[in-house]
Amino acid sequence: MRDYETLDVSLDGDVLRIAIDRPEAANAINATAHEEFTHVFKDAYRSDAKVIVLTGNGDAFCAGADFNYLEEQHARGMPEAFEMYRQDVDLIRDMLNCHKPIIGRLNGHAAGLGATIMLFSDIIVASEQAKIGDTHVKAGLVAGDGCTVIMPHLIGMNKAKELLMTGELVPADEAAELGLVNYAVPHEELDKKVDEMVDKLLSGPQTAIGYTKLALNQWLQQGVDDYLLESLAFEALSQRHDDHTEAVEAFLAGREPDFPSASERD
Repeated sequence: MRDYETLDVSLDGDVLRIAIDRPEAANAINATAHEEFTHVFKDAYRSDAKVIVLTGNGDAFCAGADFNYLEEQHARGMPEAFEMYRQDVDLIRDMLNCHKPIIGRLNGHAAGLGATIMLFSDIIVASEQAKIGDTHVKAGLVAGDGCTVIMPHLIGMNKAKELLMTGELVPADEAAELGLVNYAVPHEELDKKVDEMVDKLLSGPQTAIGYTKLALNQWLQQGVDDYLLESLAFEALSQRHDDHTEAVEAFLAGREPDFPSASERD
C-alpha cells in the first residue's frame, strides 16, 4: 500500500479503511486527493483485505470539490479539466471493478463529487446527522461526474432529475426511505451498524459475494460506458460558462451567487 497525503488508509485484519483526511476543509477534494483516488481502489483490489470501509475523518464525509481547485482548473483551461474528468472515470470504474465489498460509512455530509463517491459504494450506512446530494448545479456545473448514472438506478429517473436539477441535500432518514442509502442510524450507533455489516460480509463466502457484486455492477458499467463520458463533456462545457465563474467567485467571497435569468442574458 502506497503512502497517501490526503487519504488515511489502514489495514486492520481483513478490513481496509479508506478515509478522506482533509477535515480542516470538510474533506473537500483538491488536486492531490483527486489524483490519489485514481490509485486507492486499485491498491485495495490488490490488498489482503476482504471488505473495504469508506468514510471521512472529522465531521464531514466530503464537501465535494475544493473551490480553490475548481478555480485553478478554470484558469488553466480545457487540457487540465479533461485530465480531471479522466480521473473521475478511472475512480468510478475502479470502484465498480473491485470485487471486494465497499461499505460506505457516511459520517457526515456528502456533496457533489463526495456524493458520487459515496453512492458508488455497495452498502451505505449513514449517520442521521448526515445529508447527501449532488450540488453541481449550485456551482453552475452540469452534474456530470457520476450521479447521473447512479441516482436513476437507486431512486428512479424523476426523483433523480428533481435532486440533480435543484442540487438539494437529502437528510439521511429521507435518503434511506428513497433508497439512496441502506441505513440511517443515530450517530452514536454508526460504528456498531457498520461493524455488523462488516461481520456479515466477512462471515460469508468471499468468492460468491465478490462475483455477485461484479454481476450486479454490469448494469452500472453499461451506464458508465454509455453515458458517463458524455455527461463529463457537458460538465466540461459548463466549467467554461459564466455561471460557474460567478459561483466560484461568490463562494470565495462569502456571498450568494447571482445567476442571471434567461431574459437578462438575452
